[in-house]
Parts: sequence; structure tokens; C-alpha cells
Amino acid sequence: MTQTQEENQPVVTMGFSHQGQKRKEQIALMKKLQIRTQRDDAKFNIQLAKQIKRQTSPLKAKYNVERYDLVGDYVFPENVQNLIPSNTPEYVDRGHNYVERIIRALYYFKQCALIGPSGTGKTHIVYIVAEICGLPIWEINCGLQTSSYDLFGRYVGLGKENWIDGQIIQWCKIGGILYLDEANMMKQDIATRLNPILDTRGHVVLTEKDNEVVSRHPTGYLIISMNPFSAEFVGTKPLNAALRRRMAVWINFDYLSIGDTISPDEVALIQKRCKIDEDTARKIVKVGAELRRQYQNGDLPYGPSPGDLINWGVLIADGMTPLAAAVETIVGTTSDDIEIQDIVKRIVKATFNVKG
Repeated sequence: MTQTQEENQPVVTMGFSHQGQKRKEQIALMKKLQIRTQRDDAKFNIQLAKQIKRQTSPLKAKYNVERYDLVGDYVFPENVQNLIPSNTPEYVDRGHNYVERIIRALYYFKQCALIGPSGTGKTHIVYIVAEICGLPIWEINCGLQTSSYDLFGRYVGLGKENWIDGQIIQWCKIGGILYLDEANMMKQDIATRLNPILDTRGHVVLTEKDNEVVSRHPTGYLIISMNPFSAEFVGTKPLNAALRRRMAVWINFDYLSIGDTISPDEVALIQKRCKIDEDTARKIVKVGAELRRQYQNGDLPYGPSPGDLINWGVLIADGMTPLAAAVETIVGTTSDDIEIQDIVKRIVKATFNVKG
């Protein structure tokens, strides 16, 4: 009787120095073909191994990041392949080279921080980085009331038989990008438990599970993002000092167009995505730039993102007037305060030369 079995088994050999710089070793996924044969009283077990090569994203050349390989030949398990983004819309960064800077930071240090107001594309660019590098994303919104048990794991039912790993432990075991959004709203107990994972120890101790030690996977990278600490963002607080020291690279994000500075790239983006004429797209961006200026000056509670402006433009393209479309999109998005909404309406009317 002969039995043949295929299995995918990762062989981990990638190493990192204390600052995360990758050595020359690679991670490989070996596809093993096992053949078991039995004749008479003799049993034979033959095992063949073939290395599987990972496909390289064509976006690597576009964003000038070909020299930074965050995965090697490692192939992530099939059950997390759906966490690897695909077809992410292009990001216009006006020469800031955000993609290259983030990937370079992960390559050398394994973790970095992104800081900037809402709507500047922090989350968007994390998805682009993950798609380019072929990394699954484990996304956690720290502003939600998520407990340590949800993130690190817990027993289910009676006794100690059914343990379920939380997202952070799954990331430690499998790898990918752990993305902590709104990190300066994180609970203190969670931040404290992250510290040993992010320093030279590179592991977490599951006190809930008989002090089991879980090491951080060699392809485990961390990105945190947050809004600037201010009164407008309720619930934010200065980032824990210990966690801050573990972020080797800080990358600041800002809007494409602010005040009198109108980005041609943002105008082109609005025109393309909304399928409207250039003049209308420019006026939409001009309104957005003024609202952002007033937001940064503390006069408004929110500055519109490119996505907010696209929503507005889509309704204009559908036949609504600029003011009516604005009322259903950026006016309500900015605030539910009537006086603030009137300020936004006046800016729209002045830009589009609407009477009354």
C-alpha cells in the first residue's frame, strides 16, 4: 500500500539584529511530498522537498522599493492569504515618498509610526505597503473598547482545553503587518504588554496560559498610526513613553492641498475618480483646501480627506448642484453644529459663485 501526502511547511532561517536589520538568510516555504509505502513487514517513508517561490509585486519597481525584501521566499498560510490586500487604489503623495520610507523603516527596524490628521491617507498607504510586500494585515482600532483578552487570547468554556489566540498572538505566530490605528487611544495594559514584543526580547508571555512564551515571527512588522494629540480628537492622550521609544522612525502626514496651495495631483485625482470636468474638480479641491486651513487653525473640527471630496464630486457628477451635494457630504461630515455647517456652506457658495 502506498500513500502520498503533500504539505506546506515553513522553514524559518531569517534573522534580525537587535535593531531589526535583516541578515542574508532567507525564509523559505518547502512543499513536502511524502510517500509512504508498505511491503510485507517493511515500511518505507520517502520525503521530497521543493522550494516554492513567491511572486514579486510589479508595484515594487513603481515605488522604488525593489531592494527591500520583507518576506523572502516565505509563503503565508492559506488561511491568511485573504488578509493580503489587492487592487488598492494608487496613493498620491506629492513627492513625499511615503511608501519607500515606510518599507525602508520596516526593513531596518521592523516598526514605525505614522502621525497626521484624519483623512491624510495613513491607513490607505499601509494597505499599499502590505500589497506591495505581500504581507497580511492584522488591523486593530485602538479607539474601540477592545480588551487584552480579545487581542492576546483567552480560554473558551470551562476548564483549560479550548484556547483561542487573539489577533496579536496570531500575528506573532504567522507574521505580517500588525497595524495599530489610533494608537494614542490605546489602553495602558495593552501598551505595556506590547513592549517586550517590540524590543530585543521579541516575545510575549501569556500569563493567562501558564506563562507560555510566544516569539515574534521573523516577518512580523508593526505600524502604528495616530492623529496629533489635541482636544479635537476626543480620547487621545500622549503616547506611552516606553512605546514611543520603540518606534525608530516617525513619518508625518499632511493634506495635499491646504489654504492657497492647490495640488494639481489632487485635482487630477478628483477629476478622474468622479468623472467631472477639471474646473469643477479644481473648485472642489479649493473648498477642501480652505476647510483644511481653518481646521488646522482651530476654527473647524474637521478637515475633509480626498475621499470626502470624492464623495462630494460623485454626487455632482450624478446631476446634483454643488451646494446640494455638499450638504449631503462634506457639510455634514465636518460637524452637526448648525453654525459650523453654515461656515462650510458659505465657503462652497463663494467658490462656486452660488447666489443667496
